[in-house]
Amino acid sequence: MAAESSISPAPTVEKEGMPDHEQLDLEAQTTRVRHIETHHEDPDLIKIGDNWVSRKELFAAFGGTLNPGYSYPPSRKLANPAPLGLSAFGVTTFVLCMATVNVRGVTSSSVVVGLAFFYGGFIQLCAGMFEMVVENTFGATALSSYGGFWLAFGAIETDAFGIVSAYGDDVKGLNTMLAMFLFAWFIFTFGLVLCTLRSTVAFFLLFFTADITFLLLAIGHLYPDAEGNPHLATTRAGGYFGLIAAFTALYNAYGGLATHENSLIVIKGVPMPWNPQFSWKKKSSVQ
Repeated sequence: MAAESSISPAPTVEKEGMPDHEQLDLEAQTTRVRHIETHHEDPDLIKIGDNWVSRKELFAAFGGTLNPGYSYPPSRKLANPAPLGLSAFGVTTFVLCMATVNVRGVTSSSVVVGLAFFYGGFIQLCAGMFEMVVENTFGATALSSYGGFWLAFGAIETDAFGIVSAYGDDVKGLNTMLAMFLFAWFIFTFGLVLCTLRSTVAFFLLFFTADITFLLLAIGHLYPDAEGNPHLATTRAGGYFGLIAAFTALYNAYGGLATHENSLIVIKGVPMPWNPQFSWKKKSSVQ
């Protein structure tokens, strides 16, 4: 239901010293607003009389940036940093998870350290910072945080930082703290999953599979084998979920890059079933 409120008719316009015919013209141009209503599906739209306007336009008209707490920040003409951040996450995750699933018998993930520092870490962190500039709080939080994750991972894997060597022969202590490290990222990512429930299927799938990856890797370190190595089956399962997350990240990145101007294959996002856009698409397809 639309919320309505009444406004008194506009007063008669009278200007002292103004000719009568000019006063009549000014009266004719004055809009007499009888009611205001809000859109039942998009609260950002407000109907004034017979015209729909956005709250942003109203805030700009009534006070603009001088109306603290209600004004919108000015838009900035910048490129979308999300595909860069998603690509950095996807590529780095892909390389790490290939080692996690022991592709072609590989067991060492040392090659991913370079990616973790420079692409998954630094570049993704920069993309997150630019998400702040383009006013995307979710993108800034997600990309910057995962950029920090990869930098931390690279530090753990680098002997010069002395993180692993600090535990000496305490393999159990090392595995326990690595499990807690991964559990912390599982909890953080779960919060992001909840924030994607009204987005697209591909975007939700990215964070959901990444969350399962963190959980399985944490369990693998929490219950190592007799030699102190992470539990093989659990860790490998986490690696496969990580590969799904990597490909989903790259899919979303492509969706943000491909346009009708530069590609013959353009991806259209499929909204989640409970997203209002889903019902609009179903209605349009029936019609």
